[in-house]
Amino acid sequence: MKIHWVFAHPERRSLAGSLMAEGLATLESLGHEHRVSDLYGMGWKAVVDSDDFGGATRERLLVGAEQERAYRERALSEDIRREQEKLAWADTVVFHFPLWWFGPPAILKGWFDRVLVQGFGFGIKGPDGRTLRYGDGGLAGKRALIVTSVGARESGFGPRGIHGQLEQVLFPLLHGTFWYTGMAALPPFVVYGADRLTEAGYAHGAAELRERLRTLGTTSPLPFHHENGGAYDDHLVLRPELAPGRSGVGVHR
Repeated sequence: MKIHWVFAHPERRSLAGSLMAEGLATLESLGHEHRVSDLYGMGWKAVVDSDDFGGATRERLLVGAEQERAYRERALSEDIRREQEKLAWADTVVFHFPLWWFGPPAILKGWFDRVLVQGFGFGIKGPDGRTLRYGDGGLAGKRALIVTSVGARESGFGPRGIHGQLEQVLFPLLHGTFWYTGMAALPPFVVYGADRLTEAGYAHGAAELRERLRTLGTTSPLPFHHENGGAYDDHLVLRPELAPGRSGVGVHR
C-alpha cells in the first residue's frame, strides 16, 4: 500500500512523535510505501487567503470559486499542490494528532481547509449531474485512519461517558470530512490517558498501533450510508424506515 501520514503535533519527542516513529517503522517492515507531512516541521500555513490563489486582489474573495479556478489552472500555491500530489498518490491516509478541545489542532484544520479544495476534494458532479459526496467524490476509493491521543480515561469517552462517545466526538472528521470527500473512514485508533501514560502503557499502545497498521488493508470501514445510495430523501433526510425512532449522528451508520 501507499500511505500518506499527516502529522500534527509541535513536538517530535512527544508521545505522538514516538508513536509515529513506531508506525512508520511498522509500515516499512510490512513493505508499504509512505510519505509524511509533518505540518509543524514544515511550517504549514494554516489560514486560507488570496495568496493560495496567486495573490489576486478582488473586490470580494469567493473562496470556493477561487479554489476551483486555481486548481483547474494549476495556479494554487506550491505548498498546496505538493500536498495534493501526496494525497492523490496514496491509497490510505493517516491523520495523526492529539485531541485538543475535542478536535484536531488548528494547523490540521488549516490543512483540510487549504488542501481539500473545491474541484479536488468536493464540488464534483457525476455524469448525471448529481453532486458526488458522502461516499463519492474526489477522494473516493481511499481509506482514512485517525491516530490520536487524549488525556482522559477511556471510560469518559464511553457510551455514557461525560465527554461523549469518541466516534461521535470525531463525527465532523469521520463523516463530514473523510466520508464527504469519498474516503472510507476506518475506526479511529486512540491512546487514552496520554498525560499519565507509563512505560508499560506506552508499550501496550505501540503494540496496538502496530497491529492496526498490519491490518490496515483489511479493517472494515465505518458503515456510513451513501448519499446517492437511496438512504436519503430529496431533502437529504434519512428515510424513516432506517434507524426508526432515532435521531442524532449515530443514525448515519
